[in-house]
Amino acid sequence: MTPKENEKKPSPSRNALRLRARARNKKPNFVRAESWRYSRFSLSWRRQRGLDNKMRRKIKGWPPSPSVGYKGPKIARGLHPSGFREVVVYNAQELSTVDPNTQAVRIAHRVGKRNRATIIAEAKKLQIKILNVKVSAEAEKKEGEEEEAAASEEQVEEEAPKKEKKPRKSKPEKETEEEERPEEGEEEK
Repeated sequence: MTPKENEKKPSPSRNALRLRARARNKKPNFVRAESWRYSRFSLSWRRQRGLDNKMRRKIKGWPPSPSVGYKGPKIARGLHPSGFREVVVYNAQELSTVDPNTQAVRIAHRVGKRNRATIIAEAKKLQIKILNVKVSAEAEKKEGEEEEAAASEEQVEEEAPKKEKKPRKSKPEKETEEEERPEEGEEEK
């Protein structure tokens, strides 16, 4: 293998990402009709359905509505911001179908810890980028910290002598109301 073959070629997705960014910069922020007029309307987009609505009719001087013309370039649709196409993987065998130059792997949510570890190891061998590996690394780090904390707590408990607890004194039971009251026929002396 020559050094030129070993290097990764610049992918056409970089150009596509630039085109997509340019299209995004030209796209306005679409606001809900008359949201600037009434405080009870949020700014989040809602399609206008009224017969006389000015935004639906695209009257001059009214804010623009979303339309097909604001779409990004076709080659950039579905690309991850890193420039790779996403492929969802459920097991290590599916990594053999992934192209490391144009595709990146996202490990499925329902994959368990053991299977996730095998997928990560296999992806490192094949030099495939994993998009959500950081999530699992943080989870493993937290688990490690929890185990260390539990171990340190056990050591502290073993080192510190346990104090003997004194038995609590039982409180004298209160006399019931019947005993406190004298009977109707008896007089207090």
